[in-house]
Amino acid sequence: MSLYKNINDIPQPRDLMITVDHKSDAVLLPIYGRMVPFNVTTIRTVLGNQNTIRVIFNVPGTHLNPNDSLTNKDAIYLKEVSFRTKDSRHSSDVVQQVKSLRRKVMARESERAERTSLVNQEKLQIARNNSKPLRLSNLWIRPPFSGRKKNRGTLEAHVNGFRYSTTNERVDVLFANIKHAFFQPAEKEMTTLLHFHLHNHIMVGTKKTKDVQFYVEVMDVVQSLGGRRRSSAYDQDEIVEEQRERDRKNKINMDFNHFANKVNDMWQLPQFASLGLEFDQPLREFGFNGVPHKTSAFIIPTSSCLVELTESPFLVVSLSEIEIVNLERVGFGQKSFDMAIIFKNLKKDVLRVDSVPTSSLEGIKEWLDTTDIKYYESKLNLNWRQILKTITDDPQSFTDAGGWEFLNQDGSDSESGGSEDSDKGYEPSDVEVESESEDETSESESDDEEEEEDSVQESEEEKGKTWAELEREATNADREHVVESDSEEERKRRKMKAFGKSRPGSSGAGGSSSMKNMPPSKRSRHR
Repeated sequence: MSLYKNINDIPQPRDLMITVDHKSDAVLLPIYGRMVPFNVTTIRTVLGNQNTIRVIFNVPGTHLNPNDSLTNKDAIYLKEVSFRTKDSRHSSDVVQQVKSLRRKVMARESERAERTSLVNQEKLQIARNNSKPLRLSNLWIRPPFSGRKKNRGTLEAHVNGFRYSTTNERVDVLFANIKHAFFQPAEKEMTTLLHFHLHNHIMVGTKKTKDVQFYVEVMDVVQSLGGRRRSSAYDQDEIVEEQRERDRKNKINMDFNHFANKVNDMWQLPQFASLGLEFDQPLREFGFNGVPHKTSAFIIPTSSCLVELTESPFLVVSLSEIEIVNLERVGFGQKSFDMAIIFKNLKKDVLRVDSVPTSSLEGIKEWLDTTDIKYYESKLNLNWRQILKTITDDPQSFTDAGGWEFLNQDGSDSESGGSEDSDKGYEPSDVEVESESEDETSESESDDEEEEEDSVQESEEEKGKTWAELEREATNADREHVVESDSEEERKRRKMKAFGKSRPGSSGAGGSSSMKNMPPSKRSRHR
C-alpha cells in the first residue's frame, strides 16, 4: 500500500509533531527523527489526553482480528505507539482529525465495495430537445442523499427510465429495473408519493437500496403555535386556510395522477410491453395495522403486492412470491394476532407482521380468499426457522407427509371427532325398542301419580276454611270459656262496681275532700 511515490512527496513539518495528511489519507508519526507515514485504515483507534497521544494499530492474529492470518511470519508488526506532548490542544486536535479521516475513508471503502456488487445496467437515454419529457417538480427523495443540506429535485421521464436531479446530486431509475410501481395519493396521509420497487440494487448517494420513493408533503407537518389568536369553528380565516389546504392537496394529487397516467401510456408501447409495468394503487378498504419491523404501521394490499409506503423502512411483498400465510395466536379472547408469510423460496426468511388487531381478522381472510392464497390458523407461534430447515433438508418426506396440512387444525379436529363416533359401536334395534317402551311406561306412571296428587290437593283446598273464619271461631271459644269459669258472686261484684262508678259523689270521703279544696266563698254558699 503505497501512499507516496517517493520520499520527497512526504510533507516535512517544521516541528516533529504528529500530522494528518487528508489528501493522501495518511497519518505522519515522528519516529527516530523522521516522519513515517501510516495509512489511516491501518489504525484501529486513537486515544489522547492532556499530555499523551496513544495510537493503536490493526494487528493480524489478535482477538480483534481473529480471521486475519500472518501472511509473513518473519515480519514485525507495530501494535501500539505512544507520544508525549506539552500542548493539550494539539493532542485533542490530532485525535479528532484522525477519527474523522478514518470515518471518511471507511465510508468511501464501503461504498466502493457496494458499488462493485451492483448489477451493470444500461445507460439512461435522454429525451430529445424537440420532445419535452414528463416532469414533476419540487419532490423529495427517500432514501435521502448524504449530507446535512437537503434539496428538492425534479423527476423526469426519459426514453428508457426516470432521472431525479437536484442542484448537485442525481439518480437514474431504468424501466427495465422496475419490478413494481405504486402511486399513493394523500387521503389520510400527509404525503403524495410515487414508489418504485426494483429488481436490482442501485446507489442513492452513498446508500444501496432496492426501494426509491419520490414524494411531496401536501401540508405543513409543523405549524407555529406562538402568537396565534384563538380560533373557533366559525372563524373565517380558519375556514379559508382549510379550503386552501384542500385545494393544494387536490392539485398535487391530480398532478401525480396525470404523471402516472402518462407514464402508463408510455409503458404500453411495444418496446416496454414485455416489462408488464403499470402504476398500482393501494386498496385502503383492506388495510390493517401491524408491526412489520419495529414500529406499528398501516399495511395496505394492492392488486399485486402487500405494501407499507409511508414509514421507512418500507414493506413491499409480491403476492406471486407467497407460498402460504399462517395466522398465529388466533383464539377466543385475544386482542391481537400475528401473521407469518412463508415465501416460495424456502431459503428466504419468514416475514412476520406482529400485533395485528383481532378486528381485522375477517377482512384479512377475505382478502386472502380473493387473492387465492392458502392460509392456516394456529393458537401458538411456530419456530419457522427450524421448520423450514427440516423441510429443505428432506423435501420428499415433507411432500409425502401431506405438505403444509400439518398446519390444518380443523382437519385434525374433524378426523379425531369422526374416530370417536366410530368407536361407540353398534347397538341392536330390539334393545332400542325395549328401552323406548320402558321410558314410555315410566313416563305414564309418573303422569298418573302427578294427577292423583293434584286431585288430593284440590279436595283439601275445598274442605279448608279461610283465616277470617278461623279467627272468629277462636274468639267465640275464648268468650265461652270465660263465662263458664266466672261465679255468681264475681258477677254481682262487677255489677256493683260498675253501678258505683256511674253515680257522682256517692262516697263520703270523696265529698269531704272536695269541700276542703274549695275556696272560702264557695264554702259558705254551699252551707
